[in-house]
Amino acid sequence: MRTRSDITCWLTDMDGVLVHDSRALPGAPELIEQWRRNDTPFLVLTNNSSYTPRDLSARLRDAGLDVPEDRIWTSAMATAQFLAEQKPGGSCYVVGEAGLITALHEKGMIMTDRHPDFVVVGETRTYSFESITTVIRLIDAGSRFIVTNPDATGPALDGIVPATGAIAALITKATGKEPYVVGKPNPMMFRSALNKIKAHSETTGMIGDRMDTDIVAGIEAGLHTVLVLTGISTPAVVEQFPFRPNETLDGVFELLQSQ
Repeated sequence: MRTRSDITCWLTDMDGVLVHDSRALPGAPELIEQWRRNDTPFLVLTNNSSYTPRDLSARLRDAGLDVPEDRIWTSAMATAQFLAEQKPGGSCYVVGEAGLITALHEKGMIMTDRHPDFVVVGETRTYSFESITTVIRLIDAGSRFIVTNPDATGPALDGIVPATGAIAALITKATGKEPYVVGKPNPMMFRSALNKIKAHSETTGMIGDRMDTDIVAGIEAGLHTVLVLTGISTPAVVEQFPFRPNETLDGVFELLQSQ
């Protein structure tokens, strides 16, 4: 039976695990420092496709966490990797922010609205009727429909806002086409992260705060799963699911105490 002592590499979610409201959660800075000091391979994962690794590294630094750019893996990066493998040098029409566009460019993808191979929808606060209409028409014409992540809503200071999954649902309703979703809970995002740090699922752990994305994807990818109760999940929420993480902790500070 695999235990935490068998784990030599770590994947971890960001919001609700390491940070909350732009502040580091208890034990998070020490855990990152411990991993770096011990040369433990790790990646910080996020389903948010808006930001580049440089942006996120700066955000984490402001919260008191020293996470280098190359230790960050986003749904935008996983999507770009997937598309480059599907069709090297392929073309895309993109609805998204700098994080997604940069990741696609870095993988050699071409941006165009003329018969693109893929339509890619990611996180953005500037959706327009015109761009959504273009997306619908391109998909009807045969472009493949790709979505970076399935999250229907996202947080804002004054409440929730519609996110990628909600916009994707609108497009699906108009076209009758379901997208391929690359980000969590698709275990593909974890497999691409494992490849980046040259880790094996048998010796890798996943830390998350959501049963419906982090934990289920970790289980399906064959990872040791750790749920922390500093984010969205509570013990009552855990009981609603037919599966369980390998461990449930009050926070990442508990990982410090036993390593």
